Amino acid sequence: MVTQILKEEGILPLSRVRKEMVELAGGKGANLGELLSQGIRVPPGFVITSKAYSYFLDYNGLRDKIVSILKEEDSSEKASERIKHLILTSQVPHDLEEMIYDSFDELSRAVGKEILVAVRSSATAEDIESASFAGQQDTYLNVRRANLINMVKAVWASLYNERAIEYRKSKGIDSSKVEMAVVVQKMVNSRSSGVMFTLNPSNGDRNFIVIESSWGLGEAVVGGKVTPDEVIISKHDLKILDKRVAKKNMKIVYNQGNNVEVPLNGEESESPSISDEEALELAKLALKIESHYGMPMDIEWAIDADLKFPDNVFIVQARPETFWASKEKEKVKTTSATQPTERKILVKGLAASPGIASGKARVLMDVKESKDFQKGEILVTRMTDPDWVPVMKIASAIVTDEGGITSHAAIVSRELGIPAIVGAKDATKVLETGQEITVDATRGVVYEGRIIAEEPKQEHQGTSISGLSRDVLLSLFPVTGTKIYMNLGQPDVIEKYLDLPFDGIGLMRIEFIVSEWIKHHPLYLIKIGKPEEFVNKLADGIARVASAIYPRPVVVRFSDFKTNEYRGLIGGEEFEPEERNPMIGWRGVSRYVSQQYEPAFRLEVRAIRKAREEMGLKNVWVMFPFVRTTWELNKAIGIMEDEGLRRTADFKVWIMAEVPSVITMADEFSKMIDGFSIGSNDLAQLTLGVDRDSEILGRMGYYDERDPAVLRSMKRLIRIAHKYGRTVSICGQAPSVYPEVTEFLVKEGIDSVSINPDTVIYTRRLVASIEQKLLLRRR
Repeated sequence: MVTQILKEEGILPLSRVRKEMVELAGGKGANLGELLSQGIRVPPGFVITSKAYSYFLDYNGLRDKIVSILKEEDSSEKASERIKHLILTSQVPHDLEEMIYDSFDELSRAVGKEILVAVRSSATAEDIESASFAGQQDTYLNVRRANLINMVKAVWASLYNERAIEYRKSKGIDSSKVEMAVVVQKMVNSRSSGVMFTLNPSNGDRNFIVIESSWGLGEAVVGGKVTPDEVIISKHDLKILDKRVAKKNMKIVYNQGNNVEVPLNGEESESPSISDEEALELAKLALKIESHYGMPMDIEWAIDADLKFPDNVFIVQARPETFWASKEKEKVKTTSATQPTERKILVKGLAASPGIASGKARVLMDVKESKDFQKGEILVTRMTDPDWVPVMKIASAIVTDEGGITSHAAIVSRELGIPAIVGAKDATKVLETGQEITVDATRGVVYEGRIIAEEPKQEHQGTSISGLSRDVLLSLFPVTGTKIYMNLGQPDVIEKYLDLPFDGIGLMRIEFIVSEWIKHHPLYLIKIGKPEEFVNKLADGIARVASAIYPRPVVVRFSDFKTNEYRGLIGGEEFEPEERNPMIGWRGVSRYVSQQYEPAFRLEVRAIRKAREEMGLKNVWVMFPFVRTTWELNKAIGIMEDEGLRRTADFKVWIMAEVPSVITMADEFSKMIDGFSIGSNDLAQLTLGVDRDSEILGRMGYYDERDPAVLRSMKRLIRIAHKYGRTVSICGQAPSVYPEVTEFLVKEGIDSVSINPDTVIYTRRLVASIEQKLLLRRR
């Protein structure tokens, strides 16, 4: 018989659940109930609590069996299979089954018809505040009454998914303390859906609400499958300031038990997927949610095709927006209610690093003219190279005549978090020094006049939202099987990113350390008797990053300057030839094995060894760039070993896979190293025969890292490398810019993706959703 406690607390309507009931309703259930208590419209439903789950375990005598299996099995995969089989083949007590059906029928009556429901996992843990179970358990959509009990058991069983077991092992969590609640909610028949932020995600401006919308289910927007419509609303007066209707090429709909992608064309593809009144209703709900939680929020929403406005507008999830919210002060504030689109457009280009900034333009044709450049000015130049980095670091925005989304200006600006537009053709001719302009690098447009004003910046102190510890902060994000690494070049900006949920540095460029800290050509330092200056400064720069994120790995790429860039270093002209096309000239490993440059390469190796051995940073690994042949790599590894660095269990050697020969000879390269990192920028350039910095070919669509030939090369590398037990990552710009490339690589089994800091949070959530979908398809 069901106990009195189970009758009272075994199943709860969402209307009775509050945020402090995490141990009973799980994190998701508690959050949804809290939203409902504040008058936020969420899909109606109920929670099958952790007490019901415990009753099920006790009824079938499963607790001791589960503990025994966990002790007996060394393999989490085998333990998972056995435990899940136990749960799925056990009987739900008849009285509990009746309670679940009664709650479902009551929900159906309240809605007015038989419904489909979402059966959602809502894990909890007793006395464990710093662990996250998000993304580890399963959720099932469009469930009918006849299959409800089976799906509830499937959610209970997912508490013992392989990755969930592994995660608890890594955290030292006793599995007997982890419980599972199940949230059952009416499925929203999504006519439209999307995400909403209570700040501008491009620049952190809290004066706006930004809504992204598309037709059908929200997976299309969250998964980056479509370019969504965008509505920008002023918080001050809830007025729509800007609308952008995108051409939406597809939508995801529920059809006969499955979610299917439906191609769109014609009127529907180009029509707004959300009305003004629906957008304003969402904005009102967003303000309530932000006010209640006291911080900027990242919100998922849906509009039900079966209901009338405003009852059709639902919030389906809300979580803290963490990247900009972790700043101690807002970066910018609006000083004019005028729509940016009403301003005069001066120039247009490629949106390379998102954000908006206003200020005075400073047109510079040569870095030697930059001595009078003032902090906060907008840098306007033809193009940038490493010599420009000190200027770029104090600019409020950057506009260049030339370059594509993988150019130096684009990559560095994204890392520094500075708005940047590249390939603007004649910006240096149209814009004038001292002219007040606004750079909208989200849309790739420069406007006349000052639209926003910068406030004085405060240095980031490494604090988290509301003073949360890093572990608690990271618990807000899903755990992924695919590692999420980050690209970095500036050692002194690592403190800004310590709260981001990344698993290591997948690409640390040392070119910035050489150009900014060392400044001298290494061969010149050898010539004047100061080689240790190069070794010490390079080791210090590497150590700053490696110590900050220890024990997470830092993959340090040996230098990949081109000859024209080396010539710009002090003393460089004496040692560097002038090449007609440095992009495919004397660079990467071909330098290390040359008689002329080998002594300089040995300095780089000594810096790595100093960081690892003298400073104790065993998390430092290395990567060889622009590898062309096996013989040159073998010779370079020999030089490294001659300097005392050999591959070991804790010292990994990777190579960049950016020259097509590496793909062709992947089996031979796999015998020599521990891993590959795809350099999608150069791989696309060399596969397609296109200069990646050519804005002409870029605009014409020739340079595209999504090209089938490039994707096929990546797929082939993953398969061959895995055959030999080697890891594969990617550190090119593709996953930072194109979510569909990330999805392709995760489906193909890539081990990690390394992206720009500004896309770490989004990519982790995207990868988690892709992995979840793959798991569901395998059932």
